[in-house]
Amino acid sequence: MTEFPDIILYAIPFFIVSMLLELYVTTKEHIKTYETKDAFSSIAMGLGNVFLGYFSKALVLLCFFYIYENFRLFTIPVVWWSFILIFFADDFSYYWFHRISHSCRLFWASHVVHHSSQHYNLSTALRQTWSGGFYSFIFWLWLPLIGFHPGMILLQMSISLLYQFWIHTEAINKMPKWFEAIMNTPSHHRVHHGSNPLYLDRNHAGILIIWDKLFGTFQPELDDEKVIYGLVKNIDTYNPIKIAFIEWIYMFKDAFSGHKSIKNRLLYLIKPPGWKHDGTGTLSDDLRANWLKDKEHGLQK
Repeated sequence: MTEFPDIILYAIPFFIVSMLLELYVTTKEHIKTYETKDAFSSIAMGLGNVFLGYFSKALVLLCFFYIYENFRLFTIPVVWWSFILIFFADDFSYYWFHRISHSCRLFWASHVVHHSSQHYNLSTALRQTWSGGFYSFIFWLWLPLIGFHPGMILLQMSISLLYQFWIHTEAINKMPKWFEAIMNTPSHHRVHHGSNPLYLDRNHAGILIIWDKLFGTFQPELDDEKVIYGLVKNIDTYNPIKIAFIEWIYMFKDAFSGHKSIKNRLLYLIKPPGWKHDGTGTLSDDLRANWLKDKEHGLQK
């Protein structure tokens, strides 16, 4: 494992310098993107994620190595071409993890942390879950099964996370057209962080935007639809503990309080955010459909 360094730790000075540079650029261009309390909350979430990562990564490696040593179907050598293969395999896994994290409340309970800021800047990239690392890795279990070395997998997962840091900014409008067509960019990811009905649950890409285009979840950023960052219902707190666990509390309260069947209790863990067993809930698809209907009838500005 010594051949596969934890590049996220080495990148911390780069994160700090980049945020300072972004703050300078956005201030000079009169773009108000940072709010002090919000930024410190995001940084606190990031530090907590790094600390808990020592424990979650131990669990991940244990599971990866167990599958790799006992059940792998092939042995993929650690050579140059295998890094190309794992680049695409990891990014494909990330897309489905990310997409399901928006459509299954059990995964949303941890992922919602990253969407909880009403601001969009490089510090938002650091607003990471404290719980997701202990179970979201299941979307990558097929990689050691087919023969990728666990160290390679963890390295590529870190590369993906590192790539996604720079796209959390309003300082960059659009990249060249060819780049926008293939890669995830600040413009594409701003859409993903939008609470606008049109933008909900779109652009789940990690590095490559091609998956969204292939699987029907791509939405370009529109000039006449300014992104409103945050959640449909914002949590309005800067407390890192609340940010980390408030959705878990809401989810378990919905699932295990009141008079419900066992099936409905379980469905609160599986169904998308907003689902209610009595049919009164509103899903993101409903919000988008209503928005598009109003747009068609000229009710939207």
